[in-house]
Amino acid sequence: MKPIILDVDTGVDDALAIAYAVHSPELSLIGVTTCFGNIPVADASRNSLAVLEVLGADVPVIQGAAETLVRGEKSRYSRHVHGENGIGNVELAQPIKSILPEMHAVDYLIEQIYKIPHELTIVAVGPLTNIALAIQKDANIIPLIKEIIIMGGAVNVPGNVTPYGEANIVADPEAAAIVFSSGANVILVGLDVTLQTLLPRAEIKEWQQSNEQATALLGKMTDFYIGAYEQLYPGIGGCALHDPLAIGVAINSSFVTTERMDITVVTEGEKTGQTIGVPSPSATVQVCVTVDHVAFVQHFLERIS
Repeated sequence: MKPIILDVDTGVDDALAIAYAVHSPELSLIGVTTCFGNIPVADASRNSLAVLEVLGADVPVIQGAAETLVRGEKSRYSRHVHGENGIGNVELAQPIKSILPEMHAVDYLIEQIYKIPHELTIVAVGPLTNIALAIQKDANIIPLIKEIIIMGGAVNVPGNVTPYGEANIVADPEAAAIVFSSGANVILVGLDVTLQTLLPRAEIKEWQQSNEQATALLGKMTDFYIGAYEQLYPGIGGCALHDPLAIGVAINSSFVTTERMDITVVTEGEKTGQTIGVPSPSATVQVCVTVDHVAFVQHFLERIS
Protein backbone atom coordinates (compact mmCIF):
# COMPACT_ATOMS: atom_id res chain seq x y z
CA MET A 1 0.00 0.00 0.00
CA LYS A 2 1.10 3.53 -0.78
CA PRO A 3 1.28 5.71 2.38
CA ILE A 4 -0.37 9.09 1.87
CA ILE A 5 -1.18 12.20 3.84
CA LEU A 6 -4.19 14.10 2.54
CA ASP A 7 -3.97 17.87 3.01
CA VAL A 8 -7.49 19.32 2.80
CA ASP A 9 -9.74 22.34 3.27
CA THR A 10 -12.74 20.07 3.64
CA GLY A 11 -15.59 21.15 1.48
CA VAL A 12 -17.74 18.74 -0.50
CA ASP A 13 -15.20 17.47 -3.03
CA ASP A 14 -12.61 17.10 -0.25
CA ALA A 15 -15.10 14.86 1.56
CA LEU A 16 -15.46 12.80 -1.62
CA ALA A 17 -11.67 12.59 -1.88
CA ILE A 18 -11.42 11.39 1.73
CA ALA A 19 -14.03 8.70 1.07
CA TYR A 20 -12.26 7.62 -2.13
CA ALA A 21 -8.95 7.30 -0.28
CA VAL A 22 -10.48 5.38 2.64
CA HIS A 23 -12.19 2.94 0.26
CA SER A 24 -9.06 2.30 -1.83
CA PRO A 25 -6.92 -0.65 -0.67
CA GLU A 26 -3.99 0.60 -2.75
CA LEU A 27 -3.61 3.51 -0.31
CA SER A 28 -2.77 3.76 3.36
CA LEU A 29 -4.19 7.04 4.63
CA ILE A 30 -1.92 7.71 7.60
CA GLY A 31 -3.10 11.22 8.36
CA VAL A 32 -5.26 14.15 7.29
CA THR A 33 -3.89 17.67 7.65
CA THR A 34 -6.13 20.70 7.35
CA CYS A 35 -5.85 24.22 5.99
CA PHE A 36 -8.08 27.22 5.43
CA GLY A 37 -9.58 27.41 1.95
CA ASN A 38 -13.17 26.54 1.16
CA ILE A 39 -13.91 27.37 4.81
CA PRO A 40 -11.88 28.42 7.90
CA VAL A 41 -9.38 25.84 9.11
CA ALA A 42 -11.28 24.96 12.31
CA ASP A 43 -14.34 24.08 10.22
CA ALA A 44 -12.20 22.07 7.82
CA SER A 45 -10.84 20.10 10.77
CA ARG A 46 -14.30 19.45 12.18
CA ASN A 47 -15.61 18.35 8.80
CA SER A 48 -12.66 16.05 8.22
CA LEU A 49 -13.12 14.36 11.60
CA ALA A 50 -16.86 13.99 11.07
CA VAL A 51 -16.50 12.52 7.58
CA LEU A 52 -13.83 10.06 8.72
CA GLU A 53 -16.02 8.91 11.61
CA VAL A 54 -19.02 8.39 9.32
CA LEU A 55 -16.74 6.31 7.10
CA GLY A 56 -15.54 4.29 10.11
CA ALA A 57 -11.92 5.30 9.49
CA ASP A 58 -9.54 5.77 12.41
CA VAL A 59 -7.24 8.40 10.91
CA PRO A 60 -5.69 11.30 12.84
CA VAL A 61 -6.58 14.86 11.85
CA ILE A 62 -3.96 17.54 12.42
CA GLN A 63 -4.86 21.20 12.07
CA GLY A 64 -2.67 23.53 10.06
CA ALA A 65 -2.58 27.00 8.59
CA ALA A 66 -5.39 29.42 9.40
CA GLU A 67 -4.15 32.11 7.04
CA THR A 68 -1.93 32.72 4.03
CA LEU A 69 1.83 33.13 4.06
CA VAL A 70 1.87 36.91 3.52
CA ARG A 71 -1.68 38.11 2.81
CA GLY A 72 -3.25 37.43 6.20
CA GLU A 73 -6.60 35.76 6.71
CA LYS A 74 -8.69 34.88 3.68
CA SER A 75 -11.48 37.44 3.31
CA ARG A 76 -14.06 35.32 1.48
CA TYR A 77 -14.88 31.63 1.69
CA SER A 78 -16.69 29.39 -0.79
CA ARG A 79 -19.89 28.89 1.17
CA HIS A 80 -22.00 29.55 -1.93
CA VAL A 81 -20.43 26.45 -3.50
CA HIS A 82 -19.92 24.17 -0.47
CA GLY A 83 -22.64 25.36 1.91
CA GLU A 84 -22.45 27.38 5.11
CA ASN A 85 -20.79 24.49 6.96
CA GLY A 86 -18.62 23.45 4.01
CA ILE A 87 -20.31 20.08 3.46
CA GLY A 88 -23.48 21.02 1.64
CA ASN A 89 -25.27 22.07 4.86
CA VAL A 90 -25.54 18.39 5.82
CA GLU A 91 -25.41 18.10 9.60
CA LEU A 92 -23.07 15.34 10.77
CA ALA A 93 -22.75 14.21 14.36
CA GLN A 94 -20.24 16.08 16.50
CA PRO A 95 -16.97 14.14 16.13
CA ILE A 96 -16.04 11.90 19.02
CA LYS A 97 -12.33 12.31 18.42
CA SER A 98 -10.53 15.62 18.39
CA ILE A 99 -7.67 17.00 16.36
CA LEU A 100 -4.16 16.30 17.63
CA PRO A 101 -3.80 19.47 19.72
CA GLU A 102 -0.15 18.95 20.56
CA MET A 103 1.06 19.21 16.97
CA HIS A 104 0.69 21.59 14.04
CA ALA A 105 0.16 20.13 10.57
CA VAL A 106 3.50 21.53 9.41
CA ASP A 107 5.39 19.67 12.13
CA TYR A 108 3.37 16.53 11.49
CA LEU A 109 4.27 16.61 7.78
CA ILE A 110 7.96 17.03 8.56
CA GLU A 111 7.86 14.24 11.15
CA GLN A 112 6.18 11.78 8.81
CA ILE A 113 8.51 12.58 5.89
CA TYR A 114 11.51 11.74 8.07
CA LYS A 115 9.74 8.66 9.45
CA ILE A 116 9.26 7.10 6.00
CA PRO A 117 11.77 8.82 3.70
CA HIS A 118 11.25 8.41 -0.07
CA GLU A 119 7.95 6.62 0.54
CA LEU A 120 5.40 9.27 1.50
CA THR A 121 2.99 10.78 -1.02
CA ILE A 122 1.32 14.04 -0.01
CA VAL A 123 -1.97 14.70 -1.76
CA ALA A 124 -2.79 18.40 -1.39
CA VAL A 125 -6.27 19.48 -2.43
CA GLY A 126 -6.47 22.92 -0.83
CA PRO A 127 -4.20 25.98 -0.68
CA LEU A 128 -0.54 24.95 -0.46
CA THR A 129 0.22 26.89 2.72
CA ASN A 130 1.02 23.89 4.95
CA ILE A 131 3.36 22.40 2.35
CA ALA A 132 5.15 25.71 1.77
CA LEU A 133 5.57 26.30 5.51
CA ALA A 134 7.05 22.82 5.93
CA ILE A 135 9.54 23.47 3.12
CA GLN A 136 10.46 26.84 4.62
CA LYS A 137 10.95 25.28 8.05
CA ASP A 138 13.10 22.38 6.89
CA ALA A 139 14.25 22.31 3.26
CA ASN A 140 15.99 18.99 3.89
CA ILE A 141 12.63 17.25 3.52
CA ILE A 142 12.37 18.09 -0.19
CA PRO A 143 14.34 15.13 -1.60
CA LEU A 144 12.78 12.80 1.00
CA ILE A 145 9.21 13.29 -0.29
CA LYS A 146 8.25 10.65 -2.85
CA GLU A 147 5.79 12.98 -4.57
CA ILE A 148 3.31 15.78 -3.97
CA ILE A 149 0.09 15.39 -5.93
CA ILE A 150 -1.60 18.78 -6.08
CA MET A 151 -5.14 19.60 -7.12
CA GLY A 152 -4.66 23.12 -8.34
CA GLY A 153 -3.79 25.39 -11.18
CA ALA A 154 -4.99 26.02 -14.70
CA VAL A 155 -2.12 25.90 -17.14
CA ASN A 156 -3.80 25.67 -20.55
CA VAL A 157 -7.38 26.60 -19.60
CA PRO A 158 -9.02 29.60 -17.86
CA GLY A 159 -9.29 29.78 -14.08
CA ASN A 160 -12.43 29.17 -12.06
CA VAL A 161 -12.36 32.08 -9.60
CA THR A 162 -10.79 34.59 -11.96
CA PRO A 163 -10.23 34.37 -15.72
CA TYR A 164 -6.63 33.43 -14.91
CA GLY A 165 -6.54 31.59 -11.60
CA GLU A 166 -7.78 28.39 -9.97
CA ALA A 167 -9.16 28.63 -6.43
CA ASN A 168 -6.44 26.77 -4.49
CA ILE A 169 -3.62 28.71 -6.13
CA VAL A 170 -5.37 32.09 -5.91
CA ALA A 171 -5.99 31.46 -2.19
CA ASP A 172 -2.23 31.57 -1.48
CA PRO A 173 -0.16 32.23 -4.60
CA GLU A 174 3.07 32.81 -2.67
CA ALA A 175 2.77 29.37 -1.07
CA ALA A 176 2.18 27.77 -4.47
CA ALA A 177 5.22 29.55 -5.90
CA ILE A 178 7.40 28.12 -3.13
CA VAL A 179 6.18 24.58 -3.69
CA PHE A 180 6.50 24.65 -7.49
CA SER A 181 10.03 26.08 -7.37
CA SER A 182 11.23 23.83 -4.54
CA GLY A 183 12.53 20.98 -6.67
CA ALA A 184 10.12 18.50 -5.08
CA ASN A 185 8.54 15.90 -7.32
CA VAL A 186 5.12 17.40 -8.07
CA ILE A 187 2.19 16.13 -10.11
CA LEU A 188 -0.17 19.00 -10.88
CA VAL A 189 -3.77 17.90 -11.31
CA GLY A 190 -5.36 21.11 -12.50
CA LEU A 191 -8.49 22.35 -14.20
CA ASP A 192 -6.91 21.19 -17.46
CA VAL A 193 -8.10 17.69 -16.52
CA THR A 194 -10.48 17.95 -13.56
CA LEU A 195 -13.11 19.85 -15.54
CA GLN A 196 -13.44 16.80 -17.79
CA THR A 197 -14.49 14.53 -14.90
CA LEU A 198 -18.25 14.95 -14.65
CA LEU A 199 -20.14 13.19 -11.87
CA PRO A 200 -23.77 12.93 -13.15
CA ARG A 201 -26.62 13.97 -10.87
CA ALA A 202 -28.35 10.64 -11.55
CA GLU A 203 -25.60 8.85 -9.62
CA ILE A 204 -26.15 11.13 -6.64
CA LYS A 205 -29.84 10.23 -6.52
CA GLU A 206 -28.80 6.57 -6.16
CA TRP A 207 -26.38 7.47 -3.36
CA GLN A 208 -29.09 9.34 -1.48
CA GLN A 209 -31.30 6.24 -1.54
CA SER A 210 -28.52 3.97 -0.29
CA ASN A 211 -28.90 1.97 2.92
CA GLU A 212 -25.28 2.82 3.71
CA GLN A 213 -25.25 5.90 5.95
CA ALA A 214 -21.96 7.23 4.59
CA THR A 215 -23.02 6.90 0.95
CA ALA A 216 -26.39 8.55 1.62
CA LEU A 217 -24.74 11.48 3.42
CA LEU A 218 -22.19 11.95 0.65
CA GLY A 219 -25.11 11.99 -1.77
CA LYS A 220 -26.81 14.79 0.14
CA MET A 221 -23.60 16.84 0.30
CA THR A 222 -22.92 16.41 -3.39
CA ASP A 223 -26.48 17.27 -4.36
CA PHE A 224 -25.91 20.74 -2.86
CA TYR A 225 -22.58 20.99 -4.69
CA ILE A 226 -24.22 20.08 -8.01
CA GLY A 227 -26.84 22.74 -7.36
CA ALA A 228 -24.05 25.30 -7.10
CA TYR A 229 -22.58 23.98 -10.33
CA GLU A 230 -25.93 24.43 -12.05
CA GLN A 231 -25.85 28.10 -11.05
CA LEU A 232 -22.42 28.48 -12.63
CA TYR A 233 -22.91 26.18 -15.61
CA PRO A 234 -26.66 25.89 -16.40
CA GLY A 235 -27.60 22.49 -17.77
CA ILE A 236 -24.34 20.77 -16.79
CA GLY A 237 -26.22 18.03 -14.93
CA GLY A 238 -23.43 17.18 -12.52
CA CYS A 239 -20.17 18.39 -11.00
CA ALA A 240 -16.46 18.07 -11.63
CA LEU A 241 -14.50 15.66 -9.41
CA HIS A 242 -11.61 18.03 -8.73
CA ASP A 243 -10.16 16.67 -5.48
CA PRO A 244 -11.05 13.01 -6.09
CA LEU A 245 -9.01 13.02 -9.30
CA ALA A 246 -5.89 13.79 -7.27
CA ILE A 247 -6.62 10.66 -5.24
CA GLY A 248 -7.26 8.79 -8.49
CA VAL A 249 -3.79 9.75 -9.72
CA ALA A 250 -2.29 8.47 -6.45
CA ILE A 251 -4.05 5.14 -7.02
CA ASN A 252 -3.42 4.77 -10.74
CA SER A 253 -1.28 7.30 -12.58
CA SER A 254 -2.40 5.90 -15.93
CA PHE A 255 -5.69 7.79 -15.53
CA VAL A 256 -3.74 10.81 -16.81
CA THR A 257 -0.90 11.76 -19.12
CA THR A 258 1.57 14.41 -18.04
CA GLU A 259 4.07 16.84 -19.46
CA ARG A 260 7.06 18.16 -17.53
CA MET A 261 6.94 21.92 -17.15
CA ASP A 262 8.57 24.68 -15.17
CA ILE A 263 5.67 26.37 -13.39
CA THR A 264 5.68 29.99 -12.29
CA VAL A 265 2.87 31.62 -10.33
CA VAL A 266 1.80 35.22 -10.83
CA THR A 267 1.67 36.94 -7.43
CA GLU A 268 0.78 40.52 -8.38
CA GLY A 269 -1.87 42.30 -10.40
CA GLU A 270 -5.07 41.09 -12.01
CA LYS A 271 -3.51 37.77 -13.05
CA THR A 272 -2.57 36.81 -9.48
CA GLY A 273 -2.77 33.05 -9.07
CA GLN A 274 -2.19 32.26 -12.73
CA THR A 275 -0.01 29.19 -13.27
CA ILE A 276 2.27 29.58 -16.28
CA GLY A 277 3.85 26.42 -17.65
CA VAL A 278 6.91 26.20 -19.89
CA PRO A 279 7.74 22.70 -21.18
CA SER A 280 11.10 21.45 -19.91
CA PRO A 281 12.33 17.83 -19.89
CA SER A 282 14.28 18.50 -16.68
CA ALA A 283 11.37 20.06 -14.76
CA THR A 284 10.29 18.43 -11.49
CA VAL A 285 6.63 19.37 -12.02
CA GLN A 286 4.53 17.01 -14.12
CA VAL A 287 1.40 18.76 -15.38
CA CYS A 288 -1.58 16.55 -16.16
CA VAL A 289 -2.65 17.36 -19.71
CA THR A 290 -5.14 14.59 -20.56
CA VAL A 291 -7.40 12.32 -18.52
CA ASP A 292 -9.24 9.08 -19.24
CA HIS A 293 -12.35 10.53 -17.65
CA VAL A 294 -14.54 7.50 -18.39
CA ALA A 295 -12.18 5.05 -16.66
CA PHE A 296 -11.58 7.40 -13.73
CA VAL A 297 -15.24 8.22 -13.04
CA GLN A 298 -16.17 4.54 -13.27
CA HIS A 299 -13.41 3.63 -10.80
CA PHE A 300 -14.47 6.42 -8.42
CA LEU A 301 -18.10 5.33 -8.50
CA GLU A 302 -17.20 1.70 -7.85
CA ARG A 303 -15.20 2.66 -4.78
CA ILE A 304 -17.73 5.13 -3.36
CA SER A 305 -20.83 3.05 -4.06
